[in-house]
Amino acid sequence: MTVQTPAPYAISQAAESAPAPGPEVTVLIIGAGNINFGSDEGPWNHSQRLERKLGSRLKVVGLVDPLVDRAEAVLAGKRKTPAAKAYEKTIVYPSVQAATTLLAPTPPQLVLLGCPPAFRGTTDPSRGFNTEKIITDAFPSCALFVEKPVGTGSVEQAKQVADMLESRPSNLVSVGYMLRYSAAVQRMKQIIKDNNLVVMMTSARYVMAYEASRKLAWWNKSVDCGPIVEQATHFVDLSRYFGGEVELDSVLAHSIEWYETPGQLSRMQIDEGLIPEEDRIPRFTSATWKYENGAIGHLEHGVALQGQVFSTELAVFADGYQMKLIDPYNNPTLHVRRPGSDVEEIHTFEGDDAFFVELSTFVDIATTGSSSLPVLSSFADAVKTYEATWAIRWASERTRRPRK
Repeated sequence: MTVQTPAPYAISQAAESAPAPGPEVTVLIIGAGNINFGSDEGPWNHSQRLERKLGSRLKVVGLVDPLVDRAEAVLAGKRKTPAAKAYEKTIVYPSVQAATTLLAPTPPQLVLLGCPPAFRGTTDPSRGFNTEKIITDAFPSCALFVEKPVGTGSVEQAKQVADMLESRPSNLVSVGYMLRYSAAVQRMKQIIKDNNLVVMMTSARYVMAYEASRKLAWWNKSVDCGPIVEQATHFVDLSRYFGGEVELDSVLAHSIEWYETPGQLSRMQIDEGLIPEEDRIPRFTSATWKYENGAIGHLEHGVALQGQVFSTELAVFADGYQMKLIDPYNNPTLHVRRPGSDVEEIHTFEGDDAFFVELSTFVDIATTGSSSLPVLSSFADAVKTYEATWAIRWASERTRRPRK
C-alpha cells in the first residue's frame, strides 16, 4: 500500500512558494566550499537554500575563505544567476578575524559557519581556530549556523565550545544535522508519539559512492577524522534522535581496512599513496551499542559503491512496529509495518527538502522569533553525536586485524 503522506509542516509548499516580503537579512558566509555552494557529490548547497528562502531580502555581506581566488570565482558565478543582487556588494575576507574586525560596526544577522571542521570546534586561541568564540565575541546577537561535525579536535574541546555557546543565550545556534528536519523523520517521530512506543532497536546503513570523492583530506584520518566521524555522523545522529543517549562503554565495532583483500577499491580518484599508511581510512565499519534505556543500536558504514548515488537507510523497531526510512537525502520513502498487518505501508514525501526546512527554521527563528519547528540540533546535543562517532572509530581501531 502506497501512501502520499503530507509533511507535518508544509515542506513542498515552503520550498516552492515565493519568499515572504520583509526587511533585508544580512549574512556572513564562512567557507567557499561544497557545503555552502554545492558540488557534484551531493544535494548540499546552503547558499541556494538561502536564496530560495529570502529572495531579494538576502544580502551576503561577506565571504570568508583563505583561498581568496576560489572565493572570488564563487562570487563571480553567483553574480551571473538570478540571485546576483544578493552578492553584488559581497566582500571576500581571508580570515574570520579580518571579517569580524571590519564588520563589527554593522554585524550580520546570520553567520553560516561552513569551513572545514579542522578550523573550528575549540576555544583554544593558540590553535588559531577558536572560530565560534571569535564570531560570538564580535557579533553578540548574531544567529550562528554551524556545520557538522562540530570539529576535529578532542571531545573535551568541543564540550568547552558548547559550554561557551550555552553561556551566550543571545546567540541562536543551530548545527547542520538536517535529516532531523526531514518530513519522513518527523512522521516517524509522530508515529512513536501517537502510539506511545518505546524504541527497541535502531539499525542504520550508509554506503557511499566513493568515485566522485576527490577531496584528499576526506581520505586522510588525521585531517577529516575518517568516514565515521565526518560522514556517518548523520546516521549516528539520527540513531540518537530515535534511540536516546548511547552508553559509550558498550560500543563494539569491526572494520575492513585498506590493506585487507576486501578493502581494495578499483575506482578511487585520488592517489592514496600521498596519504601515510596509518592515516588511510577503513572501507567498511560495523558497530553495535546499547542505549541508556536498554535498547540496541547498529550502524554499518561503507566506502564501496561507484557512480554518484549513495545507499542510505535507517530502520527503527518497536513492539509491533517496523519503520524503515530509505534514501532520506534525495527521495525519502518510509515503509511502515504496524500491528495486525503483514503489509507495509509505503509513504512518499513529494517536495521534501530537509536542507531547506533546516535553514528555513533557522532563518525564521533568527528573524521573527518563531517557527513551525524549533531548532532540532543544539551545539551541546551535536557534541554528543561527535562523542559517539569517536567511540565507534576507536572501537573499530581496537579490533583491527594487523597488516600481514
